[in-house]
Amino acid sequence: MALSDDIKSNASATFRTQWTVRDGQVVPAPADLKLSNDAVNFKKATILYADLDQSTALVENKKWEFAAEVYKSFLYAASRLIRYDGGSIVSYDGDRVMGVFVGGRQCNDAVSCALRINYAVRTLVQAEMKKVYTKSEFRIRQVVGIDTSEIRVARTGVRGDNDLVWVGNSANLAAKLTALHADRATYITKRVYNALENGQKFGTQGENIWTKWSWPQHNDDEIYSTTYHRTF
Repeated sequence: MALSDDIKSNASATFRTQWTVRDGQVVPAPADLKLSNDAVNFKKATILYADLDQSTALVENKKWEFAAEVYKSFLYAASRLIRYDGGSIVSYDGDRVMGVFVGGRQCNDAVSCALRINYAVRTLVQAEMKKVYTKSEFRIRQVVGIDTSEIRVARTGVRGDNDLVWVGNSANLAAKLTALHADRATYITKRVYNALENGQKFGTQGENIWTKWSWPQHNDDEIYSTTYHRTF
């Protein structure tokens, strides 16, 4: 079959095949889903995106070895902490990682993870970089975006080379939040904020750690940000 015919055939089948959807409680692996129109529905899942800030300038202005070391150290820290707080790593995309949290405390777990990532990058990874690159003024900064919603997951790609695609508001908005200013390292939607327990809303002195914003890039939605960090 010619390549053009193969692509047309796949598109035709995809648009014409009825979806098979089942509810899920555990984040699936690609092998748990068929490549046809097969999906798992989560009534609620919380998506966390951790994104390295200013990675384009990093690559353009620094040696590739240094840029690669920053990428690797940041992604390792974020990934370890996603798992530490009970999330599942579902995607790497260049300079960012996507984690999914499910269960009764998913919003609290995701926010806890974000605050730990802020601590790890600012205090641990940055310090180790400075031990080697003593004269460098470079600051490793990141932005974490978190949203929660109903979401569906399906398998996409070709046989032998495929992955999961997450379709829902939380996946889209969590990713978009990471485009906001890195001076506020963690951004969450109102849906996430409303689900937080007091331990995630207030600092050690009882202060509210979150600032409310209007998000002009998305219908002036109410969002919250913080510079706070948490150890582990």
